[in-house]
Amino acid sequence: MRYKYYICDVFTDTRFGGNQLAVLPFADGLTTEEMQQITREFNFAESSFVLPPRSGHTRQVRIFTPAKEIPFAGHPNVGTAFALATTGGFGEIRDSMTVTFEEEAGLVPIRIERRGQRLFCELTAPEKLSIGQAVSLQSVATAISLTPDDFVTTTHPPQVASVGLPFIMVQLKDRATLKRARINTGAFDALASAGVPPDVHMYVRTPRAKDDDFDIHVRMFAPLDGIPEDPATGSANCAMAAMLTHYDRTSSGTFRYRISQGVEIGRPSVLEARVEKRDGALVSAHIGGGSVLVSEGWIDL
Repeated sequence: MRYKYYICDVFTDTRFGGNQLAVLPFADGLTTEEMQQITREFNFAESSFVLPPRSGHTRQVRIFTPAKEIPFAGHPNVGTAFALATTGGFGEIRDSMTVTFEEEAGLVPIRIERRGQRLFCELTAPEKLSIGQAVSLQSVATAISLTPDDFVTTTHPPQVASVGLPFIMVQLKDRATLKRARINTGAFDALASAGVPPDVHMYVRTPRAKDDDFDIHVRMFAPLDGIPEDPATGSANCAMAAMLTHYDRTSSGTFRYRISQGVEIGRPSVLEARVEKRDGALVSAHIGGGSVLVSEGWIDL
């Protein structure tokens, strides 16, 4: 059997930036083991496999890291919608349309919007924000090779948050500290042994300036998932934006965050988060961005 694939860079408008993704648009017939093997062959942070819908929506999508299948992720959804839209999978898109992917975490609506010659894709998180356990400051500091003095804890302690996939959220004091962070694999193993989701999402809040048009700079380490550092993590940034909006004392409004990731590993990414809040409650959380088609080919099995 031959299986078509596309490779695209997600959360960027520039080829060889953003986060790499392999999309198999016609994966029906592949076993779970074969999907995992193909993902390891590409060795990107994630690969996505598109199947016929089971519940009457647009497509079923399964997502794998090199280590395992996961219930939801950001850049595979954005990139899969982009790849299918770009190659005619949804027909002609003149202005915008919404597709819905069926995934283990739930339904994932994705709005596809034409912006000039480019397509912008924005997903809606499949789950409401859940804020989990606080995590020992020292254990997280050790995991990312920093000290407790490098953290900001006025808004929240190191804390697990999720809108479909859990991450430890930590705020650092400045971009120089963010740049110094390094993986301590043994400490990540210790987090996992303690029952803590061992993926750490680090962020620094910054005022926008002429030479830096971002609200937040981030990095994400997930070495136990086979992803030492991710260039662009849609699911983590969506959860982070939702968490920050949750803690914001403003009771209602649309909260927008322009996020930079991947700079430290040479794959700069731009993510646009949007969170709707009404009467003190979060209504929805979204993450979106551009993508670029890089290549296509066939896999023979």
